[in-house]
Amino acid sequence: MTDSAEIRPEMDATMTADAFERWYWPVDALKAFCAGLGVSEAGSKAELRARVTFALRHPGEAPPKAARKKRGGFNWAKEALTRETVIDDAVSFGPNVRGFFKAEIGKAFVCHGDFMDWMRSNAGATLGDAIAAWHVLEERKADPAFRREIAACNNYLQYLRDAMDRHPGLSLEAAKMCWDYKKVRPAVDGMVVFEDADVVAAVG
Repeated sequence: MTDSAEIRPEMDATMTADAFERWYWPVDALKAFCAGLGVSEAGSKAELRARVTFALRHPGEAPPKAARKKRGGFNWAKEALTRETVIDDAVSFGPNVRGFFKAEIGKAFVCHGDFMDWMRSNAGATLGDAIAAWHVLEERKADPAFRREIAACNNYLQYLRDAMDRHPGLSLEAAKMCWDYKKVRPAVDGMVVFEDADVVAAVG
């Protein structure tokens, strides 16, 4: 269990990288910190944390540029799409792609996270394969035991699920109280992990 007596400090450009890394920081705070340090505010939460850590460890040095992901030559925003169109690693989900699936599947089509994850993980498959996969994903919803996976970056939702799984009688509001209590305590690598003691400390 973490030391409940320690509370997350205010962000400070004079703090050490090790001190920074001991805590969970929300995205808006990370962006503000990046702005204060004069580094880019763009990117994922993990990228923001890495950028701040580098800036604190190497004051005045420009962070290394991330390698650019090579994009294929297929223009997903403008090309005509068919069931034979091959998915590549540059697939996007703008109006052209969504319109294709809407026309093929019908009004029931929803471009939800599970489907987008399937598309991104199946370069080389066709849009016809994707249509079949969408129907399989939708059928899973009928299973009472089905639960969507929570993205690794969504610490908040994972914490709430873990709290309510471990304590079935815990309400959503109580789980949120636990989160509010725990998110300002020390967190390894910035990840807030549910512990049974959180319920006693936050809810009583």
